[in-house]
Amino acid sequence: MKIIEYQTIVEEVKEMCKKANYNLGEDVYTAFSQALKTEKSETGREVLSQLIENADIAKAEQVPMCQDTGTAVFIVELGQNCQITGGSLVEAINEGVAKGYGEGYLRNSIIHHPLDRKNTGNNTPAIVHIELVEEEHIVIHMTAKGGGAENMSDLKMLKPSDGVDGIKEYVLDIVKKAGPNACPPLVVGIGIGGNFERCAYLAKKSLFRPIGIRNHDQTIAAMEEELMMEINRLGIGPQGLGGSTTALDVKIEAEACHIAALPVAVNLNCHASRHQTSILM
Repeated sequence: MKIIEYQTIVEEVKEMCKKANYNLGEDVYTAFSQALKTEKSETGREVLSQLIENADIAKAEQVPMCQDTGTAVFIVELGQNCQITGGSLVEAINEGVAKGYGEGYLRNSIIHHPLDRKNTGNNTPAIVHIELVEEEHIVIHMTAKGGGAENMSDLKMLKPSDGVDGIKEYVLDIVKKAGPNACPPLVVGIGIGGNFERCAYLAKKSLFRPIGIRNHDQTIAAMEEELMMEINRLGIGPQGLGGSTTALDVKIEAEACHIAALPVAVNLNCHASRHQTSILM
């Protein structure tokens, strides 16, 4: 049995929150650089250059790359042979978020209740998903999910007869409706299957996969590439100012579902696509 201290989780989460907001992931930075070489619009190239410069400044000065420092969302792979001492996992994550957002001077965007609209003052509670795994360690995946891109996300219960073409049509429609409001170039996360709530989680989970890493299922991987090309033909471009780089990547996660159902969720991520991963052993 592996023992992991409560305070160890707190400190790790604190640093993850700061790093996610200060340091653009290498996968995203590389995608910006590649897009700069292929972007057909002069305005689009200028915007991409500004995004790269913004990321460089944020990293050098250790300041947030965007004023919206997001909802702290975690997917935790919890080894069933691990024991956390000194407190609970969720409590440790929330304490770490509160410390990270406080010490890092990151904007607090979370409210107590969706109707009273009163800010909690420390960006908690975080959203925590826990997956049990047969390991003796804990893997913590974190993203700081911006509100603008989240607001343009969507879910639909398609009919099985809609098939692949129906899925593609739906995804393209959501991206078109989002336009500039989700701060493109986007990372488009798609969940297919499961049920109403599960497909939304799958769409979110797909966004934790690094840019350029395809689904292991070849059929799904081909769909990712096809949608990527079709989305970039829409002409929305960087920051919605026109161009051939509307999406940096498309990621799909798919699972089993009921014979009468074809649930699909689209979770859009802004160009920052902030994420961190930490392994506690």
